[in-house]
Amino acid sequence: MSEPAARPRPEARLHGGLPRRLAAPLGVLAAATAAFACLGIVDPNEPGHYPVCPLLHLTGLFCPACGGLRSAHAVAHGDLVAALGANALAVAGYAACAVFWARWAGRAVRGRPTAGPRPRAVHWWALGGLLLVFTVVRNLPFGSGLAP
Repeated sequence: MSEPAARPRPEARLHGGLPRRLAAPLGVLAAATAAFACLGIVDPNEPGHYPVCPLLHLTGLFCPACGGLRSAHAVAHGDLVAALGANALAVAGYAACAVFWARWAGRAVRGRPTAGPRPRAVHWWALGGLLLVFTVVRNLPFGSGLAP
């Protein structure tokens, strides 16, 4: 009679110690913090610091990202109302990224697999539809509250 296969030790499942598992999440956090710090220091409301949106410049239409830098600047200064006024969809994106990052870091701390979300085609289509509707509405007179 053969012996049952030994279960892998928890250490084998972790693929390294805690510092190694947290290296990628902490690196991403450092990069995001640096980007928001830069936007907090260099005000996008001042002309000449950042390039102009090509779509806005050529057509006068707001793209889905228009106001995103001003929104990030407001978030860096803790002004959520101004951030939502500059680009509400960007604020939702910052929040989603923070949730995904927290989930990723939490799984890394516990030594669980850190695979990210795996969106299906329907998710990408829904995101594209949301961006399209947001862009159209913010360029119409009744959606001026969404314009930066």
